Amino acid sequence: MDTAEMIEDLRKRKDAAIMGGGEKGIEKQHKAGKLTARERIDLLLDPGSFFEISLLVKHQCTEFGMEKRDIPADGVVTGYGRVDGRTVFVFAQDFTVLGGSLGKMHARKICDLMDMAAKAGAPFIALCDSAGARVQEGVDALSGYGQIFYRNSIYSGVIPQISAIMGTCAGGAVYSPALTDFTFMVDKTSFMFITGPAVIKSVTGEEVSMEDLGGAKVHNVTSGVADFFMGNDEECLANIRELLGYLPSNNLEDPPVLDTDDDPKRMDEELLYIVPDDPKKAYDMRDVISRIVDSENFLEVKKYYAENIITCFARLNGQAIGIIANQPKVFSGALNVNCSDKASRFIRFCDAFNIPIVNLVDVPGYMPGVEQEYTGIIRHGAKMLYAYSEATVPKITVVTRKAYGGSYLAMCSKDLGADQVFAWPTAEIAVMGPEGAVGVVFRKEIKAADDPKELRKEKIQEYKDKFANPYYAASKQHIDCVIDPRETRPRLINALQMLSGKRQKLPPKKHSNIPL
Repeated sequence: MDTAEMIEDLRKRKDAAIMGGGEKGIEKQHKAGKLTARERIDLLLDPGSFFEISLLVKHQCTEFGMEKRDIPADGVVTGYGRVDGRTVFVFAQDFTVLGGSLGKMHARKICDLMDMAAKAGAPFIALCDSAGARVQEGVDALSGYGQIFYRNSIYSGVIPQISAIMGTCAGGAVYSPALTDFTFMVDKTSFMFITGPAVIKSVTGEEVSMEDLGGAKVHNVTSGVADFFMGNDEECLANIRELLGYLPSNNLEDPPVLDTDDDPKRMDEELLYIVPDDPKKAYDMRDVISRIVDSENFLEVKKYYAENIITCFARLNGQAIGIIANQPKVFSGALNVNCSDKASRFIRFCDAFNIPIVNLVDVPGYMPGVEQEYTGIIRHGAKMLYAYSEATVPKITVVTRKAYGGSYLAMCSKDLGADQVFAWPTAEIAVMGPEGAVGVVFRKEIKAADDPKELRKEKIQEYKDKFANPYYAASKQHIDCVIDPRETRPRLINALQMLSGKRQKLPPKKHSNIPL
């Protein structure tokens, strides 16, 4: 075979592998409302930047007639490319090839890619669309999953890891996305569950559809397994690109700083009127966020889960930040089990990847109730205390209104390591609200009074005069500065610039033991 013949042979082999499941398989994928593996990669990466590796890998299974089957690229496309000019590593499972099932070589391709990503210090992106473990390969398939899980864990906090569920993800396969930093799901076409509807019906008798069991809405709203709810494949891939723009390539780098036309000294008059005069009236904390960040843009994480707290990425003067904010519109912004988990994980991600944290506080306390106590609000609430205390990135807190009791601490007070704490004149920092405090402190006195209602009213006003403002806390140096709400943006930018050289080390230890 001469050189020309060898080149032609190479071309044919590559073309056959690239076709995956062939025209019929591709057509079937499109009819299901999904893009193919290669189409997804092309949309995710900068045009022409993808370099595929291990294209010609062959499976090694000889059981159940598998030795007679050709599985192009062993059902997974692996390689690297660029997003906005920065290197990323990506795999996309090819559902047109044996349902994208995972076997020994399929897993080895993914593991080699993960190792390369870690060595190169670049983000790792998984586009999942698979029927699960390849049954014909038995324990080799299970071993492959285990090797992936191991790398997900070891490289956690080293490089950003992002998963997109763009089809079915069932059984053991679900644990890899759960181990990554962020999980995207697509409405109506992506599903995640440990056991499918048929197994559940046979074991428990319950009847449930795939959508109701493990669809994108379930995992974004109810379970909290997913972080982003997307309408289609194209939207999903575009949002992965947006997310990457806020993140550094690895834990030794800082997030990219972008040019912005938004004046760092910009003041916003509307901030004077966002917090209602009535302390019991709600407002939308997103209005505060949009008015202080660059160009009103922010990317919310777990937007539909535990909505009493907001977690999002944004920029201040071009610098990426993470924001944790109470949401007075939902449960008055009170902390509960789910929002504590949501916030704690976000705090730890920001800290792992050198992203400063800004906290916007309006919190009346921990949510009361038997259910909360039985589901472990003590343990879950402690996660926020732990995450903030352990975080060494710049931490800035702004109290907009209420900050009561343990929840005041849990939202990153100076005691938990906040580098700067600002408060609006509307801030109230106290052990508890006026009504509750008076009931504790003056209970006997009020009970014995000739006019208990009038005395109670007087004591409540007395408590409000003392604590329903930020000045008592400021006098004790729990607050660094009481600020005009309009100057929140320039104050935060100034503080971030001051803290840009922050250096803090924790005591030497093998690892911490967060109250999981």
